[in-house]
Amino acid sequence: MNAEILAQLAPTGVLRAGINMSNFLLVSSRTADGGPAGVSPDMARAVADRLGVPVKYVPFPKPGELADAVGTGAWDIGLIGAEPQRAEKIAFTAAYAEIEATYLVPAGSPITAIDQVDRPGVRIAVTARSAYELWLARNIKQATLVLTDTLDSAMERFVAEGMEVLAGLRPRLITDVESLPGARILDGQFTAVQQAIGTARANAAGAAFLRDFVEEAKASGLVASFIAKHGVRGLSVAPAG
Repeated sequence: MNAEILAQLAPTGVLRAGINMSNFLLVSSRTADGGPAGVSPDMARAVADRLGVPVKYVPFPKPGELADAVGTGAWDIGLIGAEPQRAEKIAFTAAYAEIEATYLVPAGSPITAIDQVDRPGVRIAVTARSAYELWLARNIKQATLVLTDTLDSAMERFVAEGMEVLAGLRPRLITDVESLPGARILDGQFTAVQQAIGTARANAAGAAFLRDFVEEAKASGLVASFIAKHGVRGLSVAPAG
């Protein structure tokens, strides 16, 4: 392994992988000692195996907190949604997997299509600093975003305040809609959250290694095997970068 790549991605001799614990598709279970298990930890371990070093998972409760820790020495690689705001400080690979983000509307809603959401008077409940909230913040012009701390609180406020729309990842909304008689999930997607691997922008050689690794992992079927292993619905292998 190239010494420069190792020095950038595993300066302590261990690959410290920042893991977003709030994405239930990518961290779908826990190990016996409470550590993360799922597609994202498996991808990090595969990177460590290629580098020839051990992996250490560094859990973060939210993706925004993981992104904020870039350059602090807390993690060497971070596995989160690749968004332009985050890419200012993080060099991302192309996505290895993607998740549809769409809307849920309550019973009796006049909204029947995604292009009807961005209108005056429409309130959209959404989890702050999630990858799809960052997309909405850039693209919603007339509707109002109502930001919450967690997925659960977005759902709770949507119901309690009689909001017009709940934004989220389709797999989570499929669960939410079951508890809301008459509610509907709109067809299609407003964006797909691109799950990628990032490292600090200063790590040019490390970033190039990660980009090549991800493309190989998609083409070889490795990413698909992790998705199948964990039985994740709603997560698909991203197209070639």
